[in-house]
Amino acid sequence: MPVSKSLIRQSHFLGTKIRNLRKRNHLTMEDLSARCIRVNPENAPSVSYLSMIERGKRVPSIDMLEVIADVFQKEPEWFLDDEPEQADIIPLKGNRGGINGIALEPSFLFSDDILQIAIPEMLSQTGITGRQFAHLLIRAHQEKNQNHFPDLERAAEDIGLKRLNLSTEDLINIAKTLGLSVSWVSKAPKDVTDELGISAKQVITSYFEPPGRIFLNDVLKNYPTRLKYDLAVYIGHCVLHNKEGLKNILTVGHANSWENSPLSLHSSELNSQDILQAWRDFESSFFAGALLCPKVPFRQLLDRNGYEISVHKKAGVSPSVAMRRMTVVSPYPHWHYFDAYGQNKLKAVYRGNGIPLPWGNMRTVSDPCQHWAVFRKLSQPQADSSAQVSILNVGNEPRIYCCESINVTDPAGNNRVLCAGIDLNPAIDAQGGNANTLAEELQSLCVSNGGGAQIPPHIQKELTTVAKILNINWIERGVMTDARVICSRGIVCPRKPSCYGECKVD
Repeated sequence: MPVSKSLIRQSHFLGTKIRNLRKRNHLTMEDLSARCIRVNPENAPSVSYLSMIERGKRVPSIDMLEVIADVFQKEPEWFLDDEPEQADIIPLKGNRGGINGIALEPSFLFSDDILQIAIPEMLSQTGITGRQFAHLLIRAHQEKNQNHFPDLERAAEDIGLKRLNLSTEDLINIAKTLGLSVSWVSKAPKDVTDELGISAKQVITSYFEPPGRIFLNDVLKNYPTRLKYDLAVYIGHCVLHNKEGLKNILTVGHANSWENSPLSLHSSELNSQDILQAWRDFESSFFAGALLCPKVPFRQLLDRNGYEISVHKKAGVSPSVAMRRMTVVSPYPHWHYFDAYGQNKLKAVYRGNGIPLPWGNMRTVSDPCQHWAVFRKLSQPQADSSAQVSILNVGNEPRIYCCESINVTDPAGNNRVLCAGIDLNPAIDAQGGNANTLAEELQSLCVSNGGGAQIPPHIQKELTTVAKILNINWIERGVMTDARVICSRGIVCPRKPSCYGECKVD
C-alpha cells in the first residue's frame, strides 16, 4: 500500500529510524546514497540530503522514502510514527565479532614469563615451526581488529593515489621512483614436498637482491595479476621498511611463501626474527592488497556488482586479492576467507566471523567433513563459481553461513579453491529476525533428510531479504540450492545417518 501525503507528515522519528537502521547494517551515508541511486537514480537522496533527513532537517518525498525503504527491504509505513521504533534496530555497540576469547584460570599460568618458556616446548612437541606460530598470532590479531589496519591503508593510498586497476607499467614506474629496478629471469616449476609430506609443484615467482633489484620470473608474463601482486609486495617492503629485512624470494605452490629459508621449515624455535619477519611479510602483503584495490573505489565497485567474485577482472587483480579485500572493505564485518591446496592443506587467511576450520595446514586431519564447499570444489573442479548455504554448530548453537567458492590454477600448475563467506546470523538479527530459531529449524530439516534439504520458502524469504540488504548476489543463489549441514571435524558429524555410517557424500 503506497504512503499517502498525509502519512508522510508522521515523520518525527523517520530520520532516527533511517540512521539506526543504516548503522545497524554498517553502512555509511555514502553507501546508502549509492545503493539508493542504483534502485532509482531520479529519486535517490544525495549524501548531504540524507544527512539532513537523518538529523530531522528535511522530510523525504514519498518517492524518495520508497527508494530508501526498498534498500532496507521494509515497507515505507515502517518508517512513520504509527510504527513505534523497535529496540532491535538500535545500533549495537562493542560487538566486534571475531573469535571470542576464553577466560583462562589460574591466570598466573598465562603470564608473559611462563608463556615464553612454555611455547617453544609446545611447538617442538607439536611440530609447528616458529614461523607458522607467528602467522597464527598475526591471524588472531587480524581477527581481533576485524582486518582493519588504517595506517597500512593510508600508506598504500599515498603511493597509489587511490587508483583502481593499476597497470603493470604503473607499478614498475612506482618501483623505479622508489629506487627499485626490474629484471626478468627464467625459473621452471619444481616438485616439492611440504611439511605434511604432500607432493606438489612450486615455482619461484620473483626474488629481490639488495640494494634494489627485483627479478621477475618469465612465467609471470602469463599471470599478469600475480605479477602485479609481487611488484606491489616489494613496493610495500620498500615503503614500510626502507627495504630493511626484505625477504628475497616469493613463491607459489604448497610451500608457504613466508617460509623460504630452509632452516625455518624445520625449526620449532620461536625467535624474535621469526616474529618480526612474519609481521613484515603480513604488512607488505596487506599493503599490496590496499595498493591494488584501494578501499573506497574498490568498495564502490563491489557494491555496483553485488560482490560477485568476477569483479576481480574489472579491478585487474587475482580472485585471491579481490576476495581478501572483500573482508576488509565490506561494511558487513562477519566474513571468512579460505585458500585450499588439495584436501590436506588449508590456509585460513581470515575468519572474522569465528567459523571453525574443517582442517588445517599444520597437521593432517584424517576425518575432515567432506561437505564443506571447498572440499566439494576440490573433488569436482568447475570453471564457474558456486554458492552454498551451510549450517554449522559454533559453541553448541547452529549458525547459518553462506559462501562462494571458485577453482583457480596457480602459476605452478596446482589446483586451488578459494572460498569467501559470511555469517548470516548477525544480519538476520539486525533485521529483527530470530537467527537461532531459523538456524535450528533449518538444521533439524537437513538432519532429518540425511544432511541436506531444500530451504523452506519462509526461510528463503528471510535470507533473500538479508542478501538484498547486504547487496551480495551469491547469497541469493545459495538460497535457491539445498542447504547442507557441515561440521568442523567428522567425529562430531550431526548427520543422520552419520557420514561414518551410510551417509553418502554427493
